[in-house]
Amino acid sequence: MSDSENRHGLTQWHGTTIIGVRKGDRIVVAGDGQVSMGNTVMKPNARKVRRIGKDDAVVAGFAGATADAFTLFERLEKKLEQYSGQLLRAAVELTKDWRTDKYLRNLEALMIVADKDNLLVLTGNGDVLEPEGGITAIGSGGNYALAAAKAIAEYEDDPETIARKAMQVAADICVFTNGNVTVEEV
Repeated sequence: MSDSENRHGLTQWHGTTIIGVRKGDRIVVAGDGQVSMGNTVMKPNARKVRRIGKDDAVVAGFAGATADAFTLFERLEKKLEQYSGQLLRAAVELTKDWRTDKYLRNLEALMIVADKDNLLVLTGNGDVLEPEGGITAIGSGGNYALAAAKAIAEYEDDPETIARKAMQVAADICVFTNGNVTVEEV
């Protein structure tokens, strides 16, 4: 099975980079805009990071299948509504559903979500992870961005600068990541 095929042998949308950086009382989530299918760039300017919830108080970014991510965005918004905007509680409840629901557990995506108090990674395995050191990244270029951000954070205090520089490193290395970056801060 090649990198661009899923477990069913079907071609899937591949690759992205999403990074979350907490520095001081600021949290930034950034993501690239490239959507690839196999070795072809299908769209260079997708918006994979967006605000959700009441008053747009939560920022969410996804890596994985686009339709799956939109399903998860909708489900997270419903959980935020149900739990009065409490991101941590909504995230835990979403990942419980994601892991146990017959339909949801087949979704292929990862999410980084943040509000003014939390920076979290959500997975279909039921994980709600808070990154140590305030930096996390997902997607095909995630490890490149993560390493760059950790190195930059030693001497840079601005989380947006850290995220943008880390995204540029990922775009320079990962063929499934481009330099068309969306940045949102909470």
